[in-house]
Amino acid sequence: MHDAPPTHSPIRSEPLAHGLKQRHLTMLGLGGVIGAGLFVGSGAGIAVAGPAVVVSYLIAGALAMLVMRMLGEMSAAMPASGSFSVHAERALGRWAGFSVGWLYWFMLVVVLAVEATAAAQIAHAWVPAMDQWLWVLLFMVVFTVANLTAVKNFGEFEFWFAALKVTAIVAFLVLGLLAVLGVLPDTDPVGLTNLTGQGGFLPNGWDGVVSGVLTVVFAFGGLEVVTIAAAETDDPARAVGRAVRSAVVRILFFYVGSMLVIVTVLPWTAQQAGLSPYVKVLDSIGVPSAGQIMNIVVFVALLSALNANLYGASRMVFSLAERGEAPRGLLKVSGGRNSGVPRRAVLASVAFGFVSVLLNLEWPDTVFLYMLNSVGAVLLFVWGLIAASQLRLRRRLEREAPDALTLRMWCFPWLTWVTLAGLVGVLLLMLTDDAARPQVLWSAGATALVLLVAGVRELRAKP
Repeated sequence: MHDAPPTHSPIRSEPLAHGLKQRHLTMLGLGGVIGAGLFVGSGAGIAVAGPAVVVSYLIAGALAMLVMRMLGEMSAAMPASGSFSVHAERALGRWAGFSVGWLYWFMLVVVLAVEATAAAQIAHAWVPAMDQWLWVLLFMVVFTVANLTAVKNFGEFEFWFAALKVTAIVAFLVLGLLAVLGVLPDTDPVGLTNLTGQGGFLPNGWDGVVSGVLTVVFAFGGLEVVTIAAAETDDPARAVGRAVRSAVVRILFFYVGSMLVIVTVLPWTAQQAGLSPYVKVLDSIGVPSAGQIMNIVVFVALLSALNANLYGASRMVFSLAERGEAPRGLLKVSGGRNSGVPRRAVLASVAFGFVSVLLNLEWPDTVFLYMLNSVGAVLLFVWGLIAASQLRLRRRLEREAPDALTLRMWCFPWLTWVTLAGLVGVLLLMLTDDAARPQVLWSAGATALVLLVAGVRELRAKP
């Protein structure tokens, strides 16, 4: 295996534009992770954990927060468009950077198809005269164009998308708190009745909490894009540090806070997997057209995630090309007014995204299901490599460039090891769950295939 390049060596200057501002990055950190997984998918977590889903979100959120702190430490010290892929290469070798980069890219372009299709289903329900596939085409074209132009356009899209989502959650928290206190018209104080009734706070015991963690942990995926985007700001080290510090705590507050409101306002038995618990709560407190309002919020959340994933995929494959791990032709960037945009990397990512969408529309229960399962647990593998990379790079940075450590991981190395143990524990628990097991096995197969390719490349590169 090749040794990782020394961390004190100069980082290659990247011909990407620095068009993102601090407000773009901060809002991307806040809104990029708030998506349909929270607004709709949280119902499944409540169904298995009851009111204790709050604990499930605390555990999953703590894992995500620790991973982001590690990633923020490395990205502040060594900002790069490839983020954790570059860090893995420097810490563990070319095989690690190659593997985590391609796995993450594959995950983004597959998930992109789910988001485009789900958004199209909502839009088709609003305008039945327009076929679902036409909506998918429209969304893909619009966001491809947005990503082909100046990066500040991506930043503006995400800023306003995220602002709407954050505003929706804040309004929900305020209305929910007023309902709990009995301040709203035709409402009585709820108290703790719904937290202690219907089987108590732990109706399904700690097994329910664990099952809840398995259900909700993937809703925190997407925070990583912040560190990828930081490379396209004027001051990457400062920008990523501020974004990571603010985003993780606020997101934990939004997630845990909204779950606490939901299980306090209504009995947990009133929730159903697949139905938005937010709609249930808003209906119960008399908000008119609650379902339609939440449909709009979910629609925006899906488009926001689609936009962010296309951006993240294009920058990841661009970084791979820059390091010789992807075709060099992807390094071509635009000139003129919209200079510094890796257009070929964007087109390559969206092309595979189009293929994924077609597979999702034509064979959702066969071919695409296998693809989706093959990336189902990839996020945990990526987080694990982030932790492993931080273990090695932190010691090297302390020895060779301590001044670069402007953002530090808490209680190093103990919390890093705790995080790794937590990620391994989640994977092992998924293996014992009938619904989650196929995701782990298929994802492990996809990871093994990428590692095999990486190993062959390493052997061929040896003199």
